[in-house]
Amino acid sequence: MKFINACVVLFTSLSLQGCAIVAVADVVASTVIYTGKTVVNVIDAVTPDIVNKKKKEKKD
Repeated sequence: MKFINACVVLFTSLSLQGCAIVAVADVVASTVIYTGKTVVNVIDAVTPDIVNKKKKEKKD
């Protein structure tokens, strides 16, 4: 009986550790994705001014 209880406890703790690893990996991946999106949005916000200035100079 003690062996079965030990196996159940071992299996449960290994399962919980696996879930914790997946959760941490999910948080890291989400952080990387949102950081990338923020960088792209900042670049998109800055570059239209540069592109529009070049277009206006060509028309004049």
